[in-house]
Amino acid sequence: MNNIGVIGAGAFGTALACVFANGGNHVTLWGRDQAKMNAMAQLGVNSDYLPDLPLPNGLLPTSDFSRLLDMDAILMVVPAQHLRGLLAQLDFTKIPCPIIFCAKGIESESGKLQTEIGNAFLPDHDIAVITGPGFAQEIAGGKPTALTIASDNPVLGERLQEMLSTPSLRLYLSNDMRGAQLGGALKNVLAIACGIVAGSGLGQSAQAALMTRGFAETSRLGLAMGAKIETLSGLSGFGDLVLTCTSKQSRNFSFGHTLGRTGAFSTGKTYEGVATAKACLKLAQQFNVEMPIAQTVADILDGQLDVPTALTSLMSRPLKSEF
Repeated sequence: MNNIGVIGAGAFGTALACVFANGGNHVTLWGRDQAKMNAMAQLGVNSDYLPDLPLPNGLLPTSDFSRLLDMDAILMVVPAQHLRGLLAQLDFTKIPCPIIFCAKGIESESGKLQTEIGNAFLPDHDIAVITGPGFAQEIAGGKPTALTIASDNPVLGERLQEMLSTPSLRLYLSNDMRGAQLGGALKNVLAIACGIVAGSGLGQSAQAALMTRGFAETSRLGLAMGAKIETLSGLSGFGDLVLTCTSKQSRNFSFGHTLGRTGAFSTGKTYEGVATAKACLKLAQQFNVEMPIAQTVADILDGQLDVPTALTSLMSRPLKSEF
């Protein structure tokens, strides 16, 4: 039995905590809201995010950070826009175990990936990434899921792969942390775009075209930033894109669907694709990569284009070879 810590008690953090506990591990799920964590411990359910799934035995919800001192691994499941602030508040000097980053996003102001932020605050820690196509409800419920675990250290990667794989969660090993993170983050922008197309009633043919061309432009950026095409074409890239761009279980797809259907959107919730669109354009400019779909999504979100005009603009781009 391993001692596994999970920081971040949202839907995905809770889902990972559940699957590891069901796999026979002792899991400590940490959140900073003491009242919510106490309620979760007392009720045996995360009523905010997964109200229909009881927490398994072996899972301890807590707001006491000292409970994480004796872990074999800690998973960091914190939205990209909040990671820096949280790491600045927490003291990991007495926690020597590997830290695994599991949220999908790019810091909008800096264009930094999660591991780049992590390295700045945790220079002495081994770090890794878990990402790929998986919805929280399905992972927590024990539905078969395959994700990528990426590490620059092959020995660490194999150890974590063995430690964290369960009967329902299969982890495939990669040594490309940059590519794994880029695939998981950039597909959120495409999910908004695909949601807009679906919500506008333009049909599945248009949605398939958008997914394919979107994958091409995100791959161009990934390769320019040093990612491997195998990673971008694998679970953490294309696999995650297919899942997120075709299902209303995806928050970003649903956000885009509402935008395409109504022409308006709510800013009351966090959608990683919204912040990532801004970061994506900064990176595209930095690495001189053309990304018309990401640009269109950003222009819609900034109010510079309405949905019909944006879709017309994409379809009227100059004709050219596919490759």
